[in-house]
Amino acid sequence: MIIDHKKYFDLLASQRINQRRAKKYYWNDITKYCNYFIQDDTSVLEIGCGTGELLYEIKATKKTGIDFSVGMISEAKKQFPQLELRVMNAENIQLDKKFDLIILSNLVGYVNDIQAVFSQLHSVCHPQTKIIVTYYNFLWEPILKFGEWIGYKAKTPNQSWLSLNEINNLLFLSGFHVYRNSRRMILPVYIPLLSELCNNILSKLPLFRKLCINNYSFATPYAAVNNGNKYSVSVIVPARNESGNIENLIQRIPALGSATEIIFVESNSTDDTWDVIQNTKEKYNATHDIKTIQISDKGKNPAVKKGFDAASGDIVMILDADLTVAPEDLSKFYDILASHRADFVNGCRLVYPVEGEAMRFLNLLGNKFFSSVFTWLLDQSFKDTLCGTKALFLKDYKKLLKNSSCFGDSDPFGDFDLLFGAHKLNLCIVELPVRYHERTYGRTNISRFRHGLILLKMCFLAARKIKFT
Repeated sequence: MIIDHKKYFDLLASQRINQRRAKKYYWNDITKYCNYFIQDDTSVLEIGCGTGELLYEIKATKKTGIDFSVGMISEAKKQFPQLELRVMNAENIQLDKKFDLIILSNLVGYVNDIQAVFSQLHSVCHPQTKIIVTYYNFLWEPILKFGEWIGYKAKTPNQSWLSLNEINNLLFLSGFHVYRNSRRMILPVYIPLLSELCNNILSKLPLFRKLCINNYSFATPYAAVNNGNKYSVSVIVPARNESGNIENLIQRIPALGSATEIIFVESNSTDDTWDVIQNTKEKYNATHDIKTIQISDKGKNPAVKKGFDAASGDIVMILDADLTVAPEDLSKFYDILASHRADFVNGCRLVYPVEGEAMRFLNLLGNKFFSSVFTWLLDQSFKDTLCGTKALFLKDYKKLLKNSSCFGDSDPFGDFDLLFGAHKLNLCIVELPVRYHERTYGRTNISRFRHGLILLKMCFLAARKIKFT
């Protein structure tokens, strides 16, 4: 049976503003969480914007809201005349713009054809648009109905109660890839101390998370077009005591996209790495675009940053000079980004068998530990957070830099900086399995215990910033 909710929301419009203010603790949490992923230059469309509070309070400068209720849009315009607001049915979106972010907050239960609404989103999406769908956890249905019965919550018409998996499946059927799910808020009313305990601590823990009232699905369109050689590429190669690998590396890096530049960044080598880089650049000058940089800073992270600063390609990639990840695999990283199947590609060395002694036992344990921590912190599965091979668009890296101080500046390798930053930017992160080979020259520059403690400290800081905020 098709239910006409429009009449209900038209009648509710005059009361909606006061109702929302009375329950501001609940609604403010949704606003705060969405804001975490929004940059100032993000263009945002809210579908089912109601009286406009969420749209007004998010920090983007380019904001549009639509709602099928004339009454809701009328009240929203009175409150926020500066917003672009239109009366429009979500199942028939008529806008001539593409948006960076589309929000559907507590809407899906009230539409007659959820898949039709999701399918309509493609008309206002570009390849890297992100979708945030938030809706009640279906376990809360009896509690919310009880709240209506005692008069604490406004009565609502019959609606669809969907599980997180059902929403994800409808997004998939409509042509969207769900790359993250999260849950928030166990206690949706403010009780001093108790609300902080429940919502800032218990709701982040396993099992308790299942009790949260709000489920979130983050999605992006499945790639429709493979852009082939559209993008140019910069390959950043941090090199310290790697002289025996330099020429082999240049010979094996494939031609990527419309143009490929290789940027070597050497720092504090005790062998002849810098001289070999210079000589090899001269030798391959006619066939390869090679840049060389020498820095005095210690650690891989400063070298990667210097390389990114010098990069001119549309896509930037990191390839360690130790050749433990095959340079030929970079073509896979390019294909995923060029087809917009993801915004950030993280190499994963722990799917295929690890070759020989390529990864020592304690390193393997540490990697599995940090992968579990990241899976919990960022609400998506990670298997290998410390693979040095990563790729993203340069424009996204420049945005990521603005948030670089958010998680501290102690990362010795840059892997955590990039992953935390990509999460903060709401980028779609995917892991790409690669084979991990033994070194044929030199030895690792990683100190298991000293660097492990630094990374653990970063995780504690990130937990405070991301989870327990």
